This record gives sequence, structure tokens and C-alpha cells, in this order.
Amino acid sequence: MTLTAPVGSISRCDRWLACQRLQDLNIPCQCQSDGCLQVEIIHPIAILQLRSVVQQITASRPELIDWLERCWKTP
Repeated sequence: MTLTAPVGSISRCDRWLACQRLQDLNIPCQCQSDGCLQVEIIHPIAILQLRSVVQQITASRPELIDWLERCWKTP
């Protein structure tokens, strides 16, 4: 089963960066002519990778530092 998820929570110019990163991760996606980023979710891990890519683009530096520190403390 394949799910196509539109991503609109990131700025238009950052969508191109996100698209390139997702393609590097072998996740099918494309930027539409209207600026929308369409991501094809083929397997569950792709959802986590999509979330991570969007988080890296949209989160502030303090938020990313906090997230990283929580990861280090996780057993």
C-alpha cells in the first residue's frame, strides 16, 4: 500500500531542500508547480524520516539541541 502525503508546514523555498534530502533517503517525492511537496510513503520508516527532515528544517536551534539531549539520555 502506498500513501501520498502533502507537506505544507515548511516554507516554499525549504520544500526544495526537503525534497532533495528525502530523495537522498530513497523516499519518492516531488515539488509540484504550485510549491506543494508531495511525499510518497511506501513503508513505515519513511514516516519517521519525513518527520525528521521536516523537523530539521522547521525547528529552532534550541529545540534541536533539546531534542538531541533527550536522545542521549534515552536508555
